[in-house]
Amino acid sequence: MGTLVGHVAPGFAFFLIGLWHLINHIKLHILTPNYSSLPWFPTTKLRYLELFLIMAGCSVSIAMELFIGPDRHQPFDSDGTIPSNHLHNFEHSTISLTFFLYAAFAIVLDRTRLKARYGLTQLLGAIAFGQQLLLFHLHSADHAGIEGQYHLLLQVAIAVSLVTTLMGIGYPKSFLTSFVRSISILFQGVWLMVMGFMLWTPEFMAKDCFMNLEEGHRVVRCRSQEALDRARSLVNIQFSWYLILVIIFSMGLYLFLVKIYGERRVEYQSLSKNEEEFEEDDGDVESQKERNLSQLKSFVHMGKGPSAMDIER
Repeated sequence: MGTLVGHVAPGFAFFLIGLWHLINHIKLHILTPNYSSLPWFPTTKLRYLELFLIMAGCSVSIAMELFIGPDRHQPFDSDGTIPSNHLHNFEHSTISLTFFLYAAFAIVLDRTRLKARYGLTQLLGAIAFGQQLLLFHLHSADHAGIEGQYHLLLQVAIAVSLVTTLMGIGYPKSFLTSFVRSISILFQGVWLMVMGFMLWTPEFMAKDCFMNLEEGHRVVRCRSQEALDRARSLVNIQFSWYLILVIIFSMGLYLFLVKIYGERRVEYQSLSKNEEEFEEDDGDVESQKERNLSQLKSFVHMGKGPSAMDIER
């Protein structure tokens, strides 16, 4: 992080994962009578594709933060200590490492087929979000300026992801918990991408604000307190607008998928109902035949009785 690409790339990854979970949770809720949330979703061709992509993305992020990004391609000072301008690199790479461990242990737990594997995977996800929230809250980067305001609002989305992931352990059958968690992950991605473009694109900076090089990385500064207050207010408005757009998108996606997969479920249920009615009709016909045959036998028996008596007479 700390650059446009450093925010847009992980933001796009969060957006894709959130969208993937949002679509699959909605489909699972529509098509499955007894809904139960999943911490991750397998694919038909490669079961662990989602988890492999998380691990690959985290590995690239760690490499970029610690080895590719620094000028000397290593994050340490000449005496082996961590310099101040590389503290944020270790913070970001620690977040990536936590999500890497989540994905790795999710694969291991799934292979063991333990009864509590889904609950433990949710716990690992909650730990990853908790680590992310902690490190962004105690971030070594600027907390007072515009970047700090962006990070403060990002923590709101992370906190929602953390709480809903913890709730998913105790309430695995709650669709709304999974729905909100998916939206929060998607929104994390959206907000990270917005941060990348708004903080490191000069054309998008607020009025009377500029880019300043401090401790080896660029920081947005404003020329006066009034300009800073205005810029913070604009960040708050952006957050609200993007939140509204994400809500509209999520609800529209839900209604769209309900229309598609809900009709299939109704057709399937109608077909099953027709089959049951057909079987019931067949059963009624067979019962009617048996009753008619019984009545015929009774009639024949009654007819034979008087004839025998007449012969004896």
